Amino acid sequence: MENKKKILIVDDDSFLLDMYTLKFSKSNFDATSALGSEQALNLLRSGLEPDIILLDIMMPVMDGFEFMEKMKEENLAQKAIRIILSNKGQASDVLRSGEMGVAGYIVKASSTPGEVINQVAEMVNNYNK
Repeated sequence: MENKKKILIVDDDSFLLDMYTLKFSKSNFDATSALGSEQALNLLRSGLEPDIILLDIMMPVMDGFEFMEKMKEENLAQKAIRIILSNKGQASDVLRSGEMGVAGYIVKASSTPGEVINQVAEMVNNYNK
């Protein structure tokens, strides 16, 4: 990647959030993290314009689907490529995310952090074609 893509990583697991933020930062991404949907919305409302939003589905207070609906309602980060990173791999969740315009769906349990970064980079490259 010639210029650093801004990625917002949204998860309620602080260990995973810190690990992915570090890994993406070391892989030529400008990574910002948000511990849960509410913090992510506040970052977007304050002017953060990420190129990519990598988010979990299962989070307390507001799940990933509700977060995306709220983003749409408030016209936040409309150009951001949205990618789900979740342990939920049910077909209904994958289908619903596709209906919401998500560019990709990665199941945490079946991907190493390195594979997640490679998959995100590939999805971004394919999305921009």
